[in-house]
Amino acid sequence: MAHGEARSRELRSAVARDDVSTRVLALYRTVLFAAALILAACSSTPERPATYTVKRGDTLYAIAWRHRIDYRDLARWNGVGRSHLIHPGQVLRLYPPSGRSAQAVPSTSPPKPAPTRRNIPAVHWQWPVAGGRAASTTRPNGGRGLTISGAMGADVRAAGDGRVVYTGAGLLGYGQLVIIKHNDVYLSAYGHTQSVAVQEGQNVTAGQRIGAMGAGPQGGPMLYFEIRVDGAPVDPLMLLPQR
Repeated sequence: MAHGEARSRELRSAVARDDVSTRVLALYRTVLFAAALILAACSSTPERPATYTVKRGDTLYAIAWRHRIDYRDLARWNGVGRSHLIHPGQVLRLYPPSGRSAQAVPSTSPPKPAPTRRNIPAVHWQWPVAGGRAASTTRPNGGRGLTISGAMGADVRAAGDGRVVYTGAGLLGYGQLVIIKHNDVYLSAYGHTQSVAVQEGQNVTAGQRIGAMGAGPQGGPMLYFEIRVDGAPVDPLMLLPQR
């Protein structure tokens, strides 16, 4: 009996030591993780420059897309009107004006309520190409989308109703690119197109042909497809229908 009790005490003591060791190890890992975050924050560089000078062929949407900014914020920070017109040589700030809130004069009229997602019509998404193998892709520039294989010259179609806000090859890493604005929240992009069948400002419907599949960076036929919500890239597989 005495031997059994002694053995039981030894086991309890060992369990207690293990529990303390586990907690110490967890605390140690937490401290290391926090230290790593602090060091990363101290050594990090800005994601984008402070300003951008508009070049010929630029659009507000393309500049916002390149720098991962909501186009509405970019327009507001630079006093760009609802037409979103910009001109070559214009210098745009890529961050909110500093001190704007402290210098603002209180308004005597009640503020307008901010738009809610309930005011935003839903987008009925569909796949931009028929068939092909889709693979999630994270790009060095911060983009996140799908690389979809297929045949050279295959039809590329609008993934939802909207308006074409950019066509061109001015965004590094996307090849010939088409950007469609679906509403005030959603944008979609179609990269590495061989040819484009739409123009900026043109309204399109879901399933409408907007171009043809071209060659990707490795030379094979592919489409790079991206969806952004309020300027931030999201996983298109969360929105596209299963197939």
